[in-house]
Amino acid sequence: MEEEIKKLITAYYPIENIDNIKVFNGRVIVTFVNVSENPQSTKELQEKIEAMDGVKKATLIYTANKAFSGLKQADDMWHIRGVKKIIAVASGKGGVGKSTTAVNLALALSNLGLKTAIFDADIYGPSIPTMLGYEGTPPTTMDGKTFEPFVNLGLESMSVGTLIDKSQPLIWRGAKACGALQQLLCDTNWGDIDVMVLDMPPGTGDIQISLSQKVQMDGAVIVSTPQDIALIDAVKGINMFKKVNVPILGLVENMSYYICEHCGHRADIFGHEGAKKTAEKMGETFLGEIPLHYSIRENADNGTPIVFAAPDSEYTKAYEAIAQKIKFKLGL
Repeated sequence: MEEEIKKLITAYYPIENIDNIKVFNGRVIVTFVNVSENPQSTKELQEKIEAMDGVKKATLIYTANKAFSGLKQADDMWHIRGVKKIIAVASGKGGVGKSTTAVNLALALSNLGLKTAIFDADIYGPSIPTMLGYEGTPPTTMDGKTFEPFVNLGLESMSVGTLIDKSQPLIWRGAKACGALQQLLCDTNWGDIDVMVLDMPPGTGDIQISLSQKVQMDGAVIVSTPQDIALIDAVKGINMFKKVNVPILGLVENMSYYICEHCGHRADIFGHEGAKKTAEKMGETFLGEIPLHYSIRENADNGTPIVFAAPDSEYTKAYEAIAQKIKFKLGL
C-alpha cells in the first residue's frame, strides 16, 4: 500500500519531500519535509488516499521548518584549505565495494590530470591506508598543530585508520567521531587540490548527515550493486543527499557482472542493470558499470588498486570513463 500511496503523492510533490508514510489500523499518516502546504493539493491527496481500499482516514503533515532542512550556515561550515572541489562517494549499505570504487575513482581522476586527494571518512571501517599501501604508518606533523598528508600512488590522503590499531574497534559516539573527522580534514596541509574524494561511511546515519551539512560538497556519487536489497538502500542515500542540498552526480553499478576467463560467458550474478534502471526512475545520471573480478579485489588488498596496477586494463578504462563524466559535471 505504501508504494501506491507514494505514486499518488509524487503527482503533487517531489519524492525527496516525502519524509515518512505510516499505515496502521486503516489510518494513513504522511509526513512531508521542506515543503509548504498547498490546501488544494492536501484536500485532493486526502480524498484519493481515503478512496483506497482499507483506508479510513488520511492525515498529511507538513514540516517546512524542520531542523533537518539541509540549509548550510556559512559560519558553521568546516573550512578545508586549498581544496577546490569535494565529492562524496557513498553507499546506502556496506559490502558493495564503496571504498574500492572511491580509491580507484580518485586514481582515475588523477590520471585525467587533476591534482587529487582522498579522505577516509569511513571512521568505523577505514580501509584507505590498506588500499594505498601505508597501513600502520602514523601521520607526521611539522609544527605540532597540523598534519602532513600521506602521498602514495600520486594521491594525497588522510585517514583516521592511521591513528588507531586496526584490530581494535572504534567506540566513539557521533559527536566525538565528527570532531575527529573535522580535525583531520581541516588540520591537514592539503596544498593545492583540484578535487577531493570523500570515502563516506555506509548508510545514512548521524556522521553521514553531519558531514553533508558541515562540508561544502560539490556532489555525491552513489555506489550500489545490481541487487534489489542494495538498491533500496541506495535510494535512501540519494534522498538523504537531496535533503541536505548535495547534488547527485550519479550512480555507479559495482560488481555489475562477471566474465568467465575460460569461456567468455557473462554472468549477472547480482542482477542485471539494477542501478541503471534505478537512476532512470529517479531522474539521475547512470555513470557506468564496474565488473566483478578477483584482480580488482586483490590489488586493493595489496595496496596497489587496479587503476594503478593495470593502467591499460578494461577495468581501469571503466573507472576512467566514470571519472571523465564526473570531471565534466564538476566543470574541471
